[in-house]
Amino acid sequence: MFDLMPFGRRENNLFNYFDNMEKNFFGDMSQGFSTFRTDVIDNGDKYVLKAELPGFKKEDIKIDIEGDTLTVSAEHNDETEEKKDNYIRRERRYGSFARSFDISNIKGNEISAEYKDGILELGMPKLETTVPESRRIEVR
Repeated sequence: MFDLMPFGRRENNLFNYFDNMEKNFFGDMSQGFSTFRTDVIDNGDKYVLKAELPGFKKEDIKIDIEGDTLTVSAEHNDETEEKKDNYIRRERRYGSFARSFDISNIKGNEISAEYKDGILELGMPKLETTVPESRRIEVR
């Protein structure tokens, strides 16, 4: 459901060699994009997704569903300015995170969300799998 394979398969081929050479020379460009850590727990009748979003307010977090995709995004913009005697201190901080999940086996209209102490917790009830009814046909 959530593509929970933690380790990628590494094959030694020419394409990987050139890809690694490019990353070593130019730097890994994917490090500039921010994501957040998540844990997905299977509780039998539902999945619980726990996302670490420290430093955000509840109002900064958006959870959107489009089709079978759930997207969690968070954005904050903080600006401080301090004037004292002969100096001015001005600092700005901006953070934006987003992550999408496949929810094709989830009851989308029953998802619940709670944010507490920097942890966003989503309760996602599973769809009931229906087992087709078996029957025997009598031969006449």
